[in-house]
Amino acid sequence: MALAREENRNVVGRVLRASTTGFDCGTRGSRIDERHTFGSFVKVPLSDDQALCAIGLIYAIRIDDDPLARELVMASYVDNNTLIDQRENRLVPVEICAISIGFIERGSMYQSLPPRPPMSLCEVELMSADEVYVFTRRFDYFRLVLNAKEVPSDELLAAALRYASFAYPENERYEFLVRSGRRLAELLSHDLKRLSHVLALIKP
Repeated sequence: MALAREENRNVVGRVLRASTTGFDCGTRGSRIDERHTFGSFVKVPLSDDQALCAIGLIYAIRIDDDPLARELVMASYVDNNTLIDQRENRLVPVEICAISIGFIERGSMYQSLPPRPPMSLCEVELMSADEVYVFTRRFDYFRLVLNAKEVPSDELLAAALRYASFAYPENERYEFLVRSGRRLAELLSHDLKRLSHVLALIKP
Protein backbone atom coordinates (compact mmCIF):
# COMPACT_ATOMS: atom_id res chain seq x y z
CA MET A 1 0.00 0.00 0.00
CA ALA A 2 2.83 2.42 0.80
CA LEU A 3 4.38 1.81 -2.61
CA ALA A 4 1.04 2.50 -4.32
CA ARG A 5 0.68 5.78 -2.44
CA GLU A 6 4.18 6.85 -3.51
CA GLU A 7 3.44 6.05 -7.17
CA ASN A 8 0.22 8.08 -7.04
CA ARG A 9 2.19 11.05 -5.72
CA ASN A 10 4.81 10.78 -8.47
CA VAL A 11 7.65 10.14 -6.03
CA VAL A 12 10.94 9.84 -7.91
CA GLY A 13 13.02 8.62 -4.98
CA ARG A 14 14.62 9.61 -1.68
CA VAL A 15 17.64 11.86 -1.25
CA LEU A 16 20.98 10.07 -0.96
CA ARG A 17 23.32 13.08 -1.01
CA ALA A 18 22.84 16.79 -1.63
CA SER A 19 24.35 20.27 -1.79
CA THR A 20 22.95 23.67 -2.68
CA THR A 21 23.86 23.03 -6.33
CA GLY A 22 22.08 19.71 -6.68
CA PHE A 23 20.95 16.44 -5.17
CA ASP A 24 21.01 12.72 -5.92
CA CYS A 25 18.20 10.38 -4.99
CA GLY A 26 17.76 6.64 -5.07
CA THR A 27 14.92 4.20 -5.50
CA ARG A 28 14.32 0.56 -6.34
CA GLY A 29 11.98 -0.62 -9.03
CA SER A 30 11.37 -3.19 -11.72
CA ARG A 31 11.26 -0.60 -14.50
CA ILE A 32 12.07 3.04 -15.27
CA ASP A 33 9.00 5.08 -16.17
CA GLU A 34 7.92 8.68 -16.82
CA ARG A 35 8.98 9.67 -13.30
CA HIS A 36 12.59 9.04 -14.28
CA THR A 37 13.04 11.17 -17.40
CA PHE A 38 16.06 13.23 -18.48
CA GLY A 39 15.05 16.90 -18.26
CA SER A 40 12.15 16.41 -15.82
CA PHE A 41 11.38 19.11 -13.25
CA VAL A 42 11.41 17.80 -9.69
CA LYS A 43 11.08 19.26 -6.20
CA VAL A 44 12.20 18.23 -2.73
CA PRO A 45 11.26 19.78 0.64
CA LEU A 46 13.84 21.77 2.60
CA SER A 47 11.62 22.22 5.66
CA ASP A 48 9.38 19.91 7.66
CA ASP A 49 6.23 21.87 6.76
CA GLN A 50 7.21 21.85 3.04
CA ALA A 51 6.88 25.64 2.92
CA LEU A 52 10.36 25.67 1.35
CA CYS A 53 11.30 23.31 -1.50
CA ALA A 54 14.23 23.08 -3.89
CA ILE A 55 13.52 22.72 -7.61
CA GLY A 56 15.78 20.61 -9.78
CA LEU A 57 16.25 19.17 -13.26
CA ILE A 58 17.05 15.47 -13.69
CA TYR A 59 20.29 15.23 -15.66
CA ALA A 60 21.32 11.60 -15.13
CA ILE A 61 19.67 8.26 -14.40
CA ARG A 62 21.94 5.37 -13.44
CA ILE A 63 21.23 1.68 -12.95
CA ASP A 64 23.69 0.36 -10.39
CA ASP A 65 25.08 -3.09 -10.87
CA ASP A 66 24.68 -5.81 -8.25
CA PRO A 67 26.15 -9.28 -7.76
CA LEU A 68 23.26 -11.11 -9.44
CA ALA A 69 23.26 -8.86 -12.53
CA ARG A 70 27.03 -9.19 -12.83
CA GLU A 71 26.76 -12.97 -12.54
CA LEU A 72 24.12 -13.14 -15.30
CA VAL A 73 26.12 -10.86 -17.60
CA MET A 74 29.25 -12.98 -17.17
CA ALA A 75 27.47 -16.30 -17.63
CA SER A 76 28.20 -18.18 -20.86
CA TYR A 77 24.51 -19.01 -21.28
CA VAL A 78 21.40 -17.58 -19.63
CA ASP A 79 17.95 -19.01 -20.17
CA ASN A 80 15.62 -16.44 -21.79
CA ASN A 81 12.92 -17.07 -19.18
CA THR A 82 15.43 -16.23 -16.46
CA LEU A 83 16.27 -12.93 -18.14
CA ILE A 84 12.59 -12.01 -18.51
CA ASP A 85 11.94 -12.87 -14.88
CA GLN A 86 14.88 -10.75 -13.70
CA ARG A 87 13.87 -7.77 -15.84
CA GLU A 88 10.19 -7.80 -14.91
CA ASN A 89 10.13 -9.00 -11.32
CA ARG A 90 13.41 -8.11 -9.64
CA LEU A 91 13.81 -4.72 -8.00
CA VAL A 92 16.95 -2.98 -9.22
CA PRO A 93 18.75 0.01 -7.65
CA VAL A 94 18.23 3.25 -9.58
CA GLU A 95 20.07 6.51 -8.88
CA ILE A 96 18.76 9.83 -10.20
CA CYS A 97 20.86 13.03 -10.24
CA ALA A 98 19.42 16.55 -10.40
CA ILE A 99 20.88 20.05 -10.50
CA SER A 100 19.20 22.82 -8.52
CA ILE A 101 17.62 25.58 -10.61
CA GLY A 102 15.32 27.30 -8.12
CA PHE A 103 13.17 26.99 -5.05
CA ILE A 104 9.63 27.50 -3.80
CA GLU A 105 9.08 29.53 -0.63
CA ARG A 106 5.55 29.81 0.72
CA GLY A 107 4.02 29.56 -2.74
CA SER A 108 6.43 31.92 -4.52
CA MET A 109 8.94 30.57 -7.02
CA TYR A 110 12.51 31.83 -7.37
CA GLN A 111 14.98 30.98 -10.12
CA SER A 112 18.23 30.87 -8.16
CA LEU A 113 20.06 28.37 -5.98
CA PRO A 114 18.10 27.28 -2.90
CA PRO A 115 19.22 28.60 0.50
CA ARG A 116 20.20 25.14 1.77
CA PRO A 117 20.25 21.51 0.57
CA PRO A 118 17.60 18.90 1.38
CA MET A 119 18.27 16.35 4.10
CA SER A 120 18.92 12.68 3.39
CA LEU A 121 15.84 10.50 2.81
CA CYS A 122 13.57 13.43 1.89
CA GLU A 123 11.17 12.45 -0.91
CA VAL A 124 11.85 13.87 -4.36
CA GLU A 125 8.68 14.34 -6.44
CA LEU A 126 7.86 15.38 -9.99
CA MET A 127 6.52 18.90 -10.19
CA SER A 128 2.93 19.16 -11.36
CA ALA A 129 2.14 20.53 -14.82
CA ASP A 130 0.75 23.69 -13.21
CA GLU A 131 3.96 24.20 -11.22
CA VAL A 132 6.12 23.68 -14.32
CA TYR A 133 3.95 26.17 -16.23
CA VAL A 134 4.35 28.87 -13.59
CA PHE A 135 8.07 28.27 -13.08
CA THR A 136 8.96 28.36 -16.77
CA ARG A 137 7.22 31.65 -17.52
CA ARG A 138 10.61 33.19 -16.76
CA PHE A 139 14.02 32.10 -18.06
CA ASP A 140 16.46 33.14 -15.33
CA TYR A 141 17.28 29.48 -14.65
CA PHE A 142 18.84 29.17 -18.13
CA ARG A 143 22.15 30.54 -16.80
CA LEU A 144 22.28 27.96 -14.02
CA VAL A 145 21.88 25.15 -16.55
CA LEU A 146 24.19 26.55 -19.23
CA ASN A 147 26.96 27.20 -16.68
CA ALA A 148 26.59 23.90 -14.84
CA LYS A 149 29.71 21.75 -14.73
CA GLU A 150 29.80 18.00 -15.20
CA VAL A 151 26.35 17.87 -16.84
CA PRO A 152 25.37 17.81 -20.54
CA SER A 153 24.05 21.36 -20.19
CA ASP A 154 22.97 21.99 -23.79
CA GLU A 155 21.09 18.72 -24.12
CA LEU A 156 19.66 19.10 -20.61
CA LEU A 157 18.24 22.55 -21.24
CA ALA A 158 16.75 21.45 -24.56
CA ALA A 159 15.16 18.39 -22.93
CA ALA A 160 13.80 20.54 -20.11
CA LEU A 161 12.22 22.98 -22.58
CA ARG A 162 10.60 20.16 -24.53
CA TYR A 163 9.36 18.65 -21.26
CA ALA A 164 8.05 22.02 -20.05
CA SER A 165 6.27 22.73 -23.34
CA PHE A 166 3.77 19.95 -22.57
CA ALA A 167 2.71 21.82 -19.44
CA TYR A 168 1.41 24.57 -21.74
CA PRO A 169 -1.91 24.53 -23.59
CA GLU A 170 -1.36 23.32 -27.13
CA ASN A 171 -1.96 26.79 -28.60
CA GLU A 172 0.82 28.26 -26.37
CA ARG A 173 3.56 25.67 -26.92
CA TYR A 174 5.06 27.15 -30.08
CA GLU A 175 5.14 30.66 -28.59
CA PHE A 176 6.83 29.28 -25.45
CA LEU A 177 9.58 27.64 -27.50
CA VAL A 178 10.05 30.79 -29.59
CA ARG A 179 10.42 32.94 -26.46
CA SER A 180 12.85 30.39 -25.06
CA GLY A 181 14.89 30.52 -28.27
CA ARG A 182 15.06 34.31 -28.16
CA ARG A 183 16.37 34.24 -24.58
CA LEU A 184 18.95 31.64 -25.56
CA ALA A 185 20.04 33.86 -28.44
CA GLU A 186 20.73 36.65 -25.94
CA LEU A 187 22.69 34.40 -23.58
CA LEU A 188 24.72 32.61 -26.28
CA SER A 189 25.26 35.45 -28.73
CA HIS A 190 29.03 35.06 -28.15
CA ASP A 191 28.94 31.38 -29.12
CA LEU A 192 26.94 30.98 -32.32
CA LYS A 193 27.93 27.35 -32.82
CA ARG A 194 26.58 26.39 -29.40
CA LEU A 195 23.47 28.51 -29.93
CA SER A 196 22.76 26.81 -33.25
CA HIS A 197 23.11 23.39 -31.61
CA VAL A 198 20.69 24.18 -28.76
CA LEU A 199 18.12 25.79 -31.08
CA ALA A 200 18.20 22.75 -33.33
CA LEU A 201 17.47 20.56 -30.30
CA ILE A 202 14.36 22.53 -29.30
CA LYS A 203 13.06 23.20 -32.79
CA PRO A 204 9.35 22.16 -32.91
